Amino acid sequence: MQGPRPVVLSGPSGAGKSTLLKKLLKDYENVFGFSVSHTTRQPRPGEVNGKDYHFVTREEMQKEIDAGEFIEHAEFSGNMYGTSKGAVQAVQAQNQICVLDIDIQGVKNIKKTDLNPIYISVQPPSIDILEKRLRDRKTETEESLLKRLTAARVDLELSKEPGLFDLVIINDDLEKAYSELKEVLLEEIKKTEESRKS
Repeated sequence: MQGPRPVVLSGPSGAGKSTLLKKLLKDYENVFGFSVSHTTRQPRPGEVNGKDYHFVTREEMQKEIDAGEFIEHAEFSGNMYGTSKGAVQAVQAQNQICVLDIDIQGVKNIKKTDLNPIYISVQPPSIDILEKRLRDRKTETEESLLKRLTAARVDLELSKEPGLFDLVIINDDLEKAYSELKEVLLEEIKKTEESRKS
């Protein structure tokens, strides 16, 4: 894999990964690229195929997984999600830092590849705050909300494994969390910006 080191962002739904990413993409236009994940779930209103996700059938996805085309994949709430090698290479080919938003199982799978990313975990200050954030979104049924909270508890427990992440950000203050994120990525950002100039 050529190009800048990718960044793996992990953490439970509602921890604030998307918010932090949006700030990063706004402040460093064209430095970061998002690898577009594959999923077998149905698009939500407003989601665009090829931009938000590659929406595929289970058969299509399984075929590519079997062919070794995926860096990681997982099943969540009855749907498959995954990151293809092609999606990461497409970002790196544009000389961008590829950002991967991945669950804890995915992180463990990537540890077995030669990707060599920077591993960052974004975590809520507490499960209670996480639950409030998820409820405030009003995008979940009670059942899916409880599933997400259960997954979050497991996620947070597993993320305590020593050496799994290069940085753990507790997102209780967005500006502070954002400056921690920027700091750990600064070296790659500089490299990317410099290689653009040359």
